[in-house]
Amino acid sequence: MWDYTEKVKDHFLNPRNVGSIEDADAVGEVGSLACGDALKLFLKLDEQKKRIVDARFQTFGCGSAIASSSALTEMVKGKTLDEALQISNQEIADFLGGLPEEKMHCSVMGQEALEVAIAKYRGVAVPKHDHEHGDADMQGEIVCKCFGLTDVFLKKVIASNKLHTAEQVTHFTKAGGACGGCIPKIKELIAEVMGEEKKAEEKKPGKLTNMRKMQLIQETLENEVRPQLWADGGDLELIDIDGGKVQIAFRKACAGCASSGFTAKFVEQKLRELVSDDITVEEVQG
Repeated sequence: MWDYTEKVKDHFLNPRNVGSIEDADAVGEVGSLACGDALKLFLKLDEQKKRIVDARFQTFGCGSAIASSSALTEMVKGKTLDEALQISNQEIADFLGGLPEEKMHCSVMGQEALEVAIAKYRGVAVPKHDHEHGDADMQGEIVCKCFGLTDVFLKKVIASNKLHTAEQVTHFTKAGGACGGCIPKIKELIAEVMGEEKKAEEKKPGKLTNMRKMQLIQETLENEVRPQLWADGGDLELIDIDGGKVQIAFRKACAGCASSGFTAKFVEQKLRELVSDDITVEEVQG
């Protein structure tokens, strides 16, 4: 029997924000009844369309799925969409005082629903991991046929949660949990991600002075980030650096772009990969 925290039990027995929002600004739906877990997330924004003022959910799943969904709706209230996008599945689990590893896929499902809801609201490409939607080349190759999970999705979960075994991947995504035929491929993906992380760590400098960190941030933005934005007609400007906090403003085609929140996450990921793990990126208007 799994050991649940009191907070998990509370959010399961007394779930917050159950139901729907008829005039929701954003709706994200993930999972399927066939897979055993499904979640529909509703978000309502304030009059300025800047902050989330209400969040509700409907879910089909176990107690951990209900608790994770309940926790997520509490966590996003009062946040901007960009701030909400920063919420990781691990933070959802931490909010509940932890989840059994075998139930971490419930927190992953919550993070997915949030990303889908915000992407749909902004009119940008919706993050998907199954074979039922989108272009195969964009979505990746199906690895787990039982649950329709692609290599792109699995690598993302492996990297963000630092998973090292196929069993952990199953706990976090269900991949390999049915027929088990994809276990060898999952092990290959783990090795691939670990290899990429090792290369990134080798490239990452050691202990940095504040001056050196600022210099590396500027160099990374100039050499690794801005060229990719230029290719799409966009740009960014470095506004300020305060320790590990980096403020940027998007320019040209990126200014006011509906997908700027996802672009800011890309910038943060690149800076963490090449400079320091403690960096956070904030988009400012200016």
